[in-house]
Amino acid sequence: MSLEVVQLTVGPIGENCFVVRPEGGERALVVDPGEEAERILAAVEETGATVEAILVTHTHFDHIGAVAPVARATGAPVYCPELEVPVLADIMAYVPYEGFGPYESYDADETVKGGEELALAGLTLDVIPTPGHSPGHVTYSVRGERAIFSGDVLFQGSVGRVDLPGGDGPTLMRSIQALVESHPPETEVYPGHMGVTTLGAERASNPFLAQLAG
Repeated sequence: MSLEVVQLTVGPIGENCFVVRPEGGERALVVDPGEEAERILAAVEETGATVEAILVTHTHFDHIGAVAPVARATGAPVYCPELEVPVLADIMAYVPYEGFGPYESYDADETVKGGEELALAGLTLDVIPTPGHSPGHVTYSVRGERAIFSGDVLFQGSVGRVDLPGGDGPTLMRSIQALVESHPPETEVYPGHMGVTTLGAERASNPFLAQLAG
């Protein structure tokens, strides 16, 4: 089986939303629908697939702004990190900057905290706890496909910021180290911002990962 991933960079902050399915599959997943619900739904329609679930890595507003309209349009359940369910349920109360939104809140259908195995859309996903950028952040690893959806943990040449409420630098680096040690170097990283990369490329060249060398 090979993975088919459609990347949509949405909203003013340039957040990456992904539509994921087995190649040619009739069911798909939407990861982190941050904004531009109509554009996300159009991309889903173009695949011809039915959305089986919406997966949230964390609940910063740029990753969840379109959760409610996409869930309503597709009828798909929303999986949200357990610690961050209150944020999804009252998004505007947690938007730290003026001029963004308004966003429609949503009550999560399912919760994850790490350690779960999800069988969705013909894929098996391992939910990995990766706090540091936010307290309940999780990464979704597609078993057998060498692909992870890392939200705002690891980027191409950078890492997630830790200066927002609940952020913590040492915790973030432990999360990244756990990903590097549990996945092969060729694992593709589908991040919440910027371009797709691999764990090996980041281990070799990302200055923030220098402390993991050796």
